Amino acid sequence: MAQTHKDVEIIVVDSGSRDDTLAIAEQYPTKIIHIKPEDFSFGYALNVGCEAATGDVLLFASAHVYPVYKDWLSLILQPFENEQVGLVYGKQQGDERTRYSEHRIFAKWFPDESVSDQKHPFCNNANCAVRRNLWEARPYDETLTGLEDLAWAKTLLEEGHKIAYQADAAIVHVHEETWKSVRNRYRREAIAFRLINKQESFNFMTFLTLFFRNMWQDFRFAAGEGVLLKNLIPIIRFRYNQYWGTYKGYKQSYLLDNEVRERFYYPEGYIKKKRKEEEEGRKIEY
Repeated sequence: MAQTHKDVEIIVVDSGSRDDTLAIAEQYPTKIIHIKPEDFSFGYALNVGCEAATGDVLLFASAHVYPVYKDWLSLILQPFENEQVGLVYGKQQGDERTRYSEHRIFAKWFPDESVSDQKHPFCNNANCAVRRNLWEARPYDETLTGLEDLAWAKTLLEEGHKIAYQADAAIVHVHEETWKSVRNRYRREAIAFRLINKQESFNFMTFLTLFFRNMWQDFRFAAGEGVLLKNLIPIIRFRYNQYWGTYKGYKQSYLLDNEVRERFYYPEGYIKKKRKEEEEGRKIEY
């Protein structure tokens, strides 16, 4: 609502949030769509939201991001002036809650220089916009456990469209996760990546190589910034869970079902508890 670009509709796809999300959203001109937790996947939630939208450009913002500047929308729309551009994604960064290693990942994945014609399919739907007509021709894959954005972008490039990276259209992306959740996130993304790129491999030696190499690089940067001591253990734990989760994910590539969905997207017992509550509400009172 603070954006300088005002010609927008705001759609919230809710899969059973239990915090103040809906109460806040209802205070603004939003369209709220509810989906069942057990039906959730990133691709499904995106497709439901896209189907409800009426605009020519579909812009996605993850539930745990917030824009930095008032011209965020205007900036992410600029590259679409080139009719060949089918997808634009923006810069992501962390805040004071972000772990040191994840700050390093953001800096590597989302540099300060924009790219008008990116030659590889990397993008991220936490801060991304696509042309509606292209989505209509190829909805997001609802079976993937993650990386539905990468799969979509890969097809886009193969069909001759362009991807643009807009560094000035920045958002803050906050992951307030347990170490188990970090490992889980990278595991489900590895499962999806293996399904998208079947020729890729990730063995135990790859795990060791990437774990020690990236941990050492984090140590060097943190030491140069004078913050190594307080970040020493978090760096070790983050990089271990990142690459151990990736290793485990490569060993279990399968399509999404309800058991996998519950394990990957919700707190332990969440869907079962919700299902029990729904059953209680359906019972006849004698």
